[in-house]
Amino acid sequence: MIPTRRTLLAALAAVGTLASLTACAGGSAASGAAGGTYAFWDPYPQFDAASAWGKRVSRCGTETGVTLKRTAYDTTDLGNKALLAAQQGNAPDVMLVDNPVVSTLVEAGILNKTSDLGLDTKSIQQNIIGAGAVDGAAYGVPIGANTLGLYYNKKVLSAAGVDPASVKDWSSLTAALQKVKSAGKKGITFSAIGTEEGSFQFLPWFWGAGGDLTELNSAKGVAALSLWKQWVDDGLAPKDVLQNTQTTSWQEFATGDYAFGENGTWQLGNADKAGFDYGVISIPAQNGGSAPVPTGGEFVTVPVQKDTARYDVTKKIVACLTSDANLLASDTTLTYVAPVAAVQAEQVKQNPKLKPWVAAVAAARGRTSGGLGTKYPTISQPLWTAVQAALSGGKSAQSALDTAQAGAQKG
Repeated sequence: MIPTRRTLLAALAAVGTLASLTACAGGSAASGAAGGTYAFWDPYPQFDAASAWGKRVSRCGTETGVTLKRTAYDTTDLGNKALLAAQQGNAPDVMLVDNPVVSTLVEAGILNKTSDLGLDTKSIQQNIIGAGAVDGAAYGVPIGANTLGLYYNKKVLSAAGVDPASVKDWSSLTAALQKVKSAGKKGITFSAIGTEEGSFQFLPWFWGAGGDLTELNSAKGVAALSLWKQWVDDGLAPKDVLQNTQTTSWQEFATGDYAFGENGTWQLGNADKAGFDYGVISIPAQNGGSAPVPTGGEFVTVPVQKDTARYDVTKKIVACLTSDANLLASDTTLTYVAPVAAVQAEQVKQNPKLKPWVAAVAAARGRTSGGLGTKYPTISQPLWTAVQAALSGGKSAQSALDTAQAGAQKG
């Protein structure tokens, strides 16, 4: 899932300070010898021990012959506690982390390479495993992936005389939004909030224009931000996109008044409960075709341990959590697309509505890929700030991105 994310770079700088405090890493650090208790942290506090996910984790402990003690934190809290616990020497044995966090933890020297542990990742899609790789080496095994697409309301489009199949590029999408507005309905809603969620939602448009994250203020980047600004200025998108999280943006779409809503795989369950017929299309690139979309999802990682004898059992825990059978069950529970083609095919067989999402994930990019690694957070924050400045009317798209580029270079 894609909860609100904040950079962990500040946490890296603060680890020395945090270590002097009395706060501990949640009291769930590894304890006992191999065959005893092993600690597992994940970013799913919404799932308790009685949930399908909670039972899955417990079962992997049982199958491995150990007690797997699970502690759930929200994404940001988990990353911060991981940094502190590693410095104090009480990191958990296994940790499930958001994919952009992997490179930050690797830079801090916290994670083991999967190859050093003997974990096989050959069957995993390269673009998915790439989101958790640094300098070509994988530091975790993906539990699944999700990404973004455009949900559409069939009734709203039909009443406006818009065929969703006609939406192939930015100009045809904008024309569709104008028809919807003329018909008395609302156009498109998305999240442009000043957090990682805002950058996450802007990236398909940025990349769809051919933008490069190392040059935020190129003409291509300006074109993408100008598109969003045009929609807001013309009333094709609501001004509250500036405050919208992906959750509140979904709630707007779920009112039934909007033609389109940019959102993720994780909303499929809510879409089925919305009370109206919907469909999903890929986010279009500026001049046609599908825009690259960012990869969301978590990686099962193994923190460095002083007692290396624990790794034999840890490897079995990771293998259990990421086996094909368990990926199918877990990813269905989490509404993720599995990282393995064979499991994806089974998912689509069980739920045909996942078909467009499997295609979207296949074309997705890791936010830290392309050698960005820990540079990504220092780019993302200026980017979401630029989006806010432009959509609020404080700056032109060009000026906002000029400022963002200057800030990214300093970072």
